[in-house]
Amino acid sequence: MSSPSCPLPKADGQAGLSILRQLIATRSPLVAMELMQQHVGNLFQLQAGGFHPVVMAGPEHNRHLLLTSRQEYLWRTETDPVTELLRNGVLVLDGDEHDRVRACMEPTLLRRPTLAHIDTMLHSTDWVVDQWQDGQTYDMLVEMRKVALLILIGSLFGVDFRPDLERLWKPILRSIEYISPGLWILSPKLPRRRFRKELQQLDDYLYGLIRDRRSNTEPPDDLLTRLVQAPNMDDDLIRDQLLTMLIAGHDTSTALFAWMLYLLGEHPQAMARAQAEATSVLNGAPPAAEHLNQLHYLDLVTRETLRLYPPIHIGNRKAAHDVPIAGYTIPANNRVMYSIYLSHRDPAQWENPTCFDPERFERQSAMPAFTYVPFGGGPRNCIGATFAQIEAKVVMARLLQRVQMDLLPNQNIHSHMGATLEPRPGVKMTVQRKV
Repeated sequence: MSSPSCPLPKADGQAGLSILRQLIATRSPLVAMELMQQHVGNLFQLQAGGFHPVVMAGPEHNRHLLLTSRQEYLWRTETDPVTELLRNGVLVLDGDEHDRVRACMEPTLLRRPTLAHIDTMLHSTDWVVDQWQDGQTYDMLVEMRKVALLILIGSLFGVDFRPDLERLWKPILRSIEYISPGLWILSPKLPRRRFRKELQQLDDYLYGLIRDRRSNTEPPDDLLTRLVQAPNMDDDLIRDQLLTMLIAGHDTSTALFAWMLYLLGEHPQAMARAQAEATSVLNGAPPAAEHLNQLHYLDLVTRETLRLYPPIHIGNRKAAHDVPIAGYTIPANNRVMYSIYLSHRDPAQWENPTCFDPERFERQSAMPAFTYVPFGGGPRNCIGATFAQIEAKVVMARLLQRVQMDLLPNQNIHSHMGATLEPRPGVKMTVQRKV
């Protein structure tokens, strides 16, 4: 265990000044974190006023946080907006209460029940595509958010969200803004009353769904029904799980779909190969369960997109007490973040780490555990991982089957650290329907 004479690595002197200049020039914390990794390695402490999180990356540190020493860290930080918004959502619970809530929800998100929702995934995708006009340009960040919302609410809540999509669009975006990185990091007590109206609209909608489901004598077999029928689940606790799934579940898929379309648009040969595979495998039929394992190249594209642009790019924890690691000590109550983004671009683990190369997952089949962690790892890996991977194949295969999509040139698309890692200012593509 370290002593006060052995502080956690920081970037001092000229290195620190260089990183600060880059941060000011690019306004990108990702750039600053990459430079920190280059200067001091995969374990370091940031210094920004009162904000001084420990950041770790790489397989050995990921294993430490996600598996071997996971009990030393807490997911819940009471002053964080994500805790204020989700209250007792499964994402911000610790200990036995987390395990109880997760055990209730998880069975509805496994492979078999997810496959039962393929029709909802197809109908949602088709409805959005049917609104498009041939030859027009659309922002796929916006369009894929529509698809993701319709799928999540239709599949897990058993509700057709189309009538409410426009009305609740702004409240949903505001909820995402509420938990995104911002000034609250430096000033946790900063008033945030400007969000109140839209967040109340979202609450009203969710409580309405709960009331309707409780009065339904023949409810569908979905997540909402399972929560309503579970013992020791009152309406407030159910609301917390619904809001958790609504925000985390759709926003991550939105980012994944948008980045996949961007990368395919940027690499016409990859787009052509993915289209050819969809045409060959589907043979004119809509994507179905029996097609999923045959969409091999699309699977590689999905995995490579998750490597380069993991929607959940940072995992946030708090040290429960002083925690020893690699000869240092993380002080109790210190914020700790493991960077999935840095892990996935670590040149010590990945060949040409910044290049889009889906076939790398065929060449690099053997890699250290916890090198690739788009869905986290250990007992608290992403509860929706299976759902998300099936959804990605179904949605992208359907899009490739139905639409020719061409990326508008010279967009200067960059990574934005919001609640998820988003392509900003968007992904504009010109569309021509084929089917």
